[in-house]
Amino acid sequence: MIKVAGNNYPWHEGMTVADLLREIDDPRPYAVVRINDLFVSRPNFAQTTIPDESEVYLIPMIAGG
Repeated sequence: MIKVAGNNYPWHEGMTVADLLREIDDPRPYAVVRINDLFVSRPNFAQTTIPDESEVYLIPMIAGG
């Protein structure tokens, strides 16, 4: 299991950040994801695996002026 925004989600071997975002079906665009203490930017979502028992924080893009 992994924890995402306080909720538990099933984990599987080789799970990437891109896999997770598809599985939770969240349409928001995320610029950065934090896995435990590791920050991962959007271009690396498909290559970055998530270890079992991780805590994942989804950090959305924010625009303003």
